[in-house]
Amino acid sequence: QVQLVESGGGLVQAGDSLRLSCAASGLAFSSFSMGWFRQAPGQAPGKEREFVAAITRNSGITYYADSVKGRFTISGDNAKNTVYLQMNSLKPEDTAVYYCAALMKAIYGLPLVSYPRNYNYWGQGTQVTVSS
Repeated sequence: QVQLVESGGGLVQAGDSLRLSCAASGLAFSSFSMGWFRQAPGQAPGKEREFVAAITRNSGITYYADSVKGRFTISGDNAKNTVYLQMNSLKPEDTAVYYCAALMKAIYGLPLVSYPRNYNYWGQGTQVTVSS
């Protein structure tokens, strides 16, 4: 049974940093690409979760949404079956529930890795709240 468990969320002030973790079990971690997505409060029903960052399996190529580029860093530790999202210079508009997801296909390129429906497994999410 595949499980993705996020942790590290919390309430911080604008300009602060947080590091999210996603521990994976039940899958061959090094065979999956991993992504982070978020869903802001009051998001319109039916709207897809917003892509944040992804790291491809084996090659370790990273992708970022423009809104977080330069502030967030995604990384993975195959030995710990864990993917991280280091978030610096947080802004109130980063407030959201953050989800990690695992993708089985060997696909590359931002349009494909940023599409949430390409992902096979999802965690339950962790809340990040940034106050101004």
